[in-house]
Amino acid sequence: MISPLHVKICGLSTSESLEWALSAGADLVGFVHFPKSPRHISAEVAATLARQVGNRAKTVVLTVDADDDLLDHLVATIAPDAIQLHGRESPERVADVRRRLGRSVIKALGIGSAEDAAGARAYTSVADLLLYDAKPPKDASRPGGLGVTFDWSLLAGAPTPFLLSGGLDPTNVEDAVRQVRPYGVDVSSGVESAPGRKDEARIRAFVAAARAANEEGQR
Repeated sequence: MISPLHVKICGLSTSESLEWALSAGADLVGFVHFPKSPRHISAEVAATLARQVGNRAKTVVLTVDADDDLLDHLVATIAPDAIQLHGRESPERVADVRRRLGRSVIKALGIGSAEDAAGARAYTSVADLLLYDAKPPKDASRPGGLGVTFDWSLLAGAPTPFLLSGGLDPTNVEDAVRQVRPYGVDVSSGVESAPGRKDEARIRAFVAAARAANEEGQR
């Protein structure tokens, strides 16, 4: 039996693009609530999109170093299945968020060295799922969605399960799945025609390529 590969399409902001992701077979769909991102949407818009999802996929709200009041507002308004913490949240903060909100928590971690990968172990007991992304430059204005890959060999021995992110697109996701064998893959800018603007053909190609690589790897 082939183990499922979980595909997450993040940064969805319109009803149309959400429907593209759902019909392509995405397992998780992500909404970004971070004003510095070109994919930022309000809690109210995200709530409307979450209702459109129904039970066809899991909904994820991405935040960056959000305080308790904001997280409470997002959960009350959107009722997501999971919260993705994409900032500099400490293991203690992640544990507190998970306990307070009673929701699954995905903790994103930037990987640029073997030390970064080893540091992920501090989060294994406090997050439901880890997400490994490319570590942004020091002067970057946001922590993700930059369309940059990283050295996947750094993940050898890294804690599992995890979603692989960072610069994935329809042309390289097959190699990523074959080499890394992640629990799932996450994409945002890699399925866009412009920052924040999703492309239907690229979404469908990404999901198809990821699934094909996963099936091939388990034959």
